[in-house]
Amino acid sequence: MTLWIVLTLLCLAALGFVIWPLYRSSGRLTPLLAAVIVLTVGLSAGLYQVIGNPNAPSGASAAPDTDDMVVSLRKRLEENPHDIDGWLMLGRSYQSMQRYDEAVAAFEKAIELEQGENAESIVGLGIALLEREGGEVSDRASSLFEHALTLDPANPNALFYGGGAAARRGDEALAADRWEALIGLDAPPEILELLQRKVNEWRGLPAPVPGVPQDQPGALISINLSVAEAAIASLPADATVFVIARDPAAPSPPIAVSPLRLSELPAIVELGDSDSMVAARPLSGFSELEIVARVSVSGQPMAQSGDWSGSVLINANNRAKVDLVIDQPVP
Repeated sequence: MTLWIVLTLLCLAALGFVIWPLYRSSGRLTPLLAAVIVLTVGLSAGLYQVIGNPNAPSGASAAPDTDDMVVSLRKRLEENPHDIDGWLMLGRSYQSMQRYDEAVAAFEKAIELEQGENAESIVGLGIALLEREGGEVSDRASSLFEHALTLDPANPNALFYGGGAAARRGDEALAADRWEALIGLDAPPEILELLQRKVNEWRGLPAPVPGVPQDQPGALISINLSVAEAAIASLPADATVFVIARDPAAPSPPIAVSPLRLSELPAIVELGDSDSMVAARPLSGFSELEIVARVSVSGQPMAQSGDWSGSVLINANNRAKVDLVIDQPVP
């Protein structure tokens, strides 16, 4: 319990000394302020990961001093300098201690060992640079977030910080696209309203009203979905199937998504406004749609080699009914 009290006090201190001055100076909710809010929560969670868990015994003998832990970790890395996880842990530890130069160096070492192919590590370096610069998104940090998104377009941290960086550059349409995609990845409820408010602001839409439900008409599209025998033979029965409605002119982010299991096919899948990822972009607002059905081996919505898919273009003006077969392997 002692550990939780300490972490709560740290988080409240950060809110008081970092977030409130930023809000008072700007007078509004800026992308930087949003980033700092999430960053504060993230750092508190990161510190928790470093020094223990709430079920561990309390007391002086229960949790080692953070400085001692870092010294021990550095000694371990001297003996095994190719320990990527160790360098990442060291970077996060330095972040929690606000030793940002050392955090940057640790993340850089991990990325060097990974040959720049791990999106999460690259985002970690970008965040460390952002912290070191007092919340300013440098050109290097912005480039890191962009690179992370090329490696993993569905990485939540890359979408969040990449969206904030895009807004700072003045590209509010790209920022809105990225934060809408983040909302579609089940963003934490603590920041969901904040994300939606900024997306609406960037798109020139009215701010969402908390607690007011959106009108949800019934099914607008009825899809008779089946899967080819060749696909069934090469896929596990419990694989996830994503049925996606998207704008043919701007496929990303999707408009609506409905998941199910491969074992449930064939089936009739119905999509309506209740399946829309963002309330400001309801399915009923589009007259032409591309319906994509993809069996995901990894369980992730982004297409990967080994998946199977099928797609069809439809006119959605009059409660469309369509047949769709999943019969194309993803190379």
